[in-house]
Amino acid sequence: MASIDIQNIKKAYGHVQVLHDVDLKIKDGEFVVLVGPSGCGKSTLLRMIAGLEEVTGGEIRIAGNRVNELHPKDRDIAMVFQSYALYPHMNVAGNMSYSLRLRKTAKEKIASAVANAASKLGLDPLLERRPKALSGGQRQRVAMGRAIVRQPKAFLFDEPLSNLDARLREQMRAEIKKLHADLKATSIYVTHDQIEAMTLADRIVAMHGGVVQQVGSPLELYDRPANLFVAGFIGSPGMNFLDATCETSGVRLKDGTLIPLSAPLALSSGAKVTLGIRPEHVVMSDQGGMRAKVELVEPTGFGIILHLSLHGLPFKVFTLDREALTAGPEVGVSFPAQHLHLFDSEGNRAG
Repeated sequence: MASIDIQNIKKAYGHVQVLHDVDLKIKDGEFVVLVGPSGCGKSTLLRMIAGLEEVTGGEIRIAGNRVNELHPKDRDIAMVFQSYALYPHMNVAGNMSYSLRLRKTAKEKIASAVANAASKLGLDPLLERRPKALSGGQRQRVAMGRAIVRQPKAFLFDEPLSNLDARLREQMRAEIKKLHADLKATSIYVTHDQIEAMTLADRIVAMHGGVVQQVGSPLELYDRPANLFVAGFIGSPGMNFLDATCETSGVRLKDGTLIPLSAPLALSSGAKVTLGIRPEHVVMSDQGGMRAKVELVEPTGFGIILHLSLHGLPFKVFTLDREALTAGPEVGVSFPAQHLHLFDSEGNRAG
C-alpha cells in the first residue's frame, strides 16, 4: 500500500473553477472519506487521483511518485464505482479475475487471489453465478473483490452504496469497515451521506464549493466544527442555528433571552454571532426555559424528533423520552453551556 499526497490541486472546466487549491496528505493504510453535497468537487478529486480527469494545476503523488501524467492503468490503484460495472457474460470468478488474466498472471496465482478475496467477502458459494443471478449487495461485493485481487496501492470508492436500500447499505458499511481492518489498505471513499462518513472514516475531509472546509476525525468534526457549513452538514438531525449578540456574560438572542457561556468569548461586546446547538443536546422541561411551539412529532423508534418553532424559526429536538410523543402545544427548551457552538459573522468557529 502507499501514501497519497495531494498538493495545491486545481480543476477548471474552461473558466469555471471547480476545485480550489486542495491540499491533503493521506497516510499509508488510512481510510479517508471525502464528504459534501452534490457539486462540491469530491468525485472530481477522486477521479483526478485515479487519472480519469486531467489536473489543471498542482501535483498528485502516490507512494512518493508524481502521477499527474500517468494513465489510470499505470497508477496501480483500484476503483469501485456506484455502478457495479460487471461483465454480464462472465461468472463471479471470471469478473474477479479479469484484470489478472489481462496481465497474463499465472493460473495458480489467479486461483489463489480469487479464493482469498471470495473468502473475505463471503462469495465462495457464488463463484459460478452470473451477475443477473445476484442481489445488489452481492454484486457490490463482487465489484470489491475484483479490486482486491489486484492488490493495488490504494482503493478508491466512488459512492459505492448509493444504489442499495437502507438495510443493505448498513450491512455493506460494516463489511467495508471489516475489510479495511483486514487489508489495512490505503482507501479514499466518496459519499454525500454523512452517516457513512462518520462510521467508516479514520479522517473526514468535508468539502463545499470545491474547497476543503475541515479535515479531522469524525468526532473532531462533530464536536468542534470549523464553520457553519461543517456544523450544519455533520450530524443528523442537523444542528440548530440562532442569531445572537455578544455580551460580557454570554450571548443574547433576538427575544432578549441571555444564554450564559462556559468560557468568555474573544469577540467584543455587541458583535453579531450565530449560536448553534445540536438537537440531541437540547434540554426539554415543562417549567422554565424558552417556550417553543410544537409543530410536528416524529417517532424514529430509537428516539423522537420534535419539530418546533422557536422565535419563528424551525428548531429541532431529539430525545429518548417517549413522553415527548404526547407533548402539548408548547414545550420549554434550554441550552447547556457545554454543548453550545458559536460562529462569527463570517461563519467561522468563535467558541
